[in-house]
Amino acid sequence: MSRQTKTRRLQQRQHKYRYVDRGFILLLLTVFQLFSAVPVVFEGGSFYWQNGAQFLGYIAFEWLYVAVMHYGFKKVNFELEFIAFFLCGIGMTLGASVSKASQLKQLCAIVLGVIVYDLLLWFLKDVRRVMQVRLPLAVLSLLGLAGSFVLIRFSVGAINGAYNWIVIGNGLFSIQPSEFVKIAFVFVGAATLDKLLTAKNIYLYIAYSIGCIGVLFLMKDFGTALIFFFTFLIIAFMRSGDVRSLLFVSVAAAVGAVLVIYFKPHVAARFAVYRHVWENVDTTGYQQVRTLIYSVSGGLQGLGIGNGRLRYIAASTTDLIFGVICEECGILLAFAIALTFALIALYAVKCARTAPSSFYAIAACAAAALLLFQTGLNIFGITDLLPLTGVTLPFLSQGGSSMICCWALFAFIKASDIRAYPKQFKSAVSGGALA
Repeated sequence: MSRQTKTRRLQQRQHKYRYVDRGFILLLLTVFQLFSAVPVVFEGGSFYWQNGAQFLGYIAFEWLYVAVMHYGFKKVNFELEFIAFFLCGIGMTLGASVSKASQLKQLCAIVLGVIVYDLLLWFLKDVRRVMQVRLPLAVLSLLGLAGSFVLIRFSVGAINGAYNWIVIGNGLFSIQPSEFVKIAFVFVGAATLDKLLTAKNIYLYIAYSIGCIGVLFLMKDFGTALIFFFTFLIIAFMRSGDVRSLLFVSVAAAVGAVLVIYFKPHVAARFAVYRHVWENVDTTGYQQVRTLIYSVSGGLQGLGIGNGRLRYIAASTTDLIFGVICEECGILLAFAIALTFALIALYAVKCARTAPSSFYAIAACAAAALLLFQTGLNIFGITDLLPLTGVTLPFLSQGGSSMICCWALFAFIKASDIRAYPKQFKSAVSGGALA
């Protein structure tokens, strides 16, 4: 048997196994989502057919997406998509169990997120195209963030103490501009530092980072500002590897934060409850105390969807969603979800090692670190291990802006995987580049 024949048969077997794996995983995902949807569709002896139809539509969308991407665009790997579908399904189910009317809005956000994911993945295919738009995107994102602050400051006003929400149609829709700037922040940072690290490059990116973080401080969106700063450190370290410089930047930022707290006491007041929630059970520590109590009441397997009490606390499907998962779905599932984000980071690091360009490596690690850090802020914040910053739990918290942003960040990670672009992957395999 010739070598070409052996290679062809090996590829056929690999294709067959990939098909079986995809189908099996989709089947497991479908069974899990149908099982989870039953308490929502059949609640209190009533049949909510609209919600049932929306769940079936979401499942059909998953199957259709994988089929179109595989047979139409020759995609061979769907690890990230399956993870995102799994997390989105849990978030949509818990959101619908609290508010039936919110399910359609969240479903639309997921579909929009997938569309943005694929469009961005297509755009990232050409690094030269990426380099051409990095400067305009930096300017537009910074001006957009500053402009939205001015608009919110003098029209909508503060919501929950922060100027970070644009409300449309008497509260029917709301947009959080800082979520979209996260995408630009990773894009601009990775593209700017992709080439040789020059003084001009790093000064420009530092100026851009300071501008974004400064506006976020004015908006009193301290959680997002912290996420941006952490992402900046990751991007800078990925390109330079200079730990001493990053430590200097971190110390300077810490000094700046202390000065802000000293001259702006109202900023410190927002974090005064940290480590003192049990002393403020019915006031500023109300949400966190209830989260701590109700989270452990679910045990390992949970009380069942719809049977928890944390759902009746404000922000249960946004900031406190992890506590709802612990109470109603069990600590085992909650732990698995937290572990999933750590595995995403490991996946990004693995893909970065064989990425065709340093842009892909920097962007993937920055996006994964951003998601992991935001997850940590959410989980440790509601459990009082860190100050409560009000950031969402990626893919799980209700919110269209957050959902679209999370899918877009996944595009950066996926683009670093050489299998994301079938033609290049096939050329690399045939040329022995991946041997």
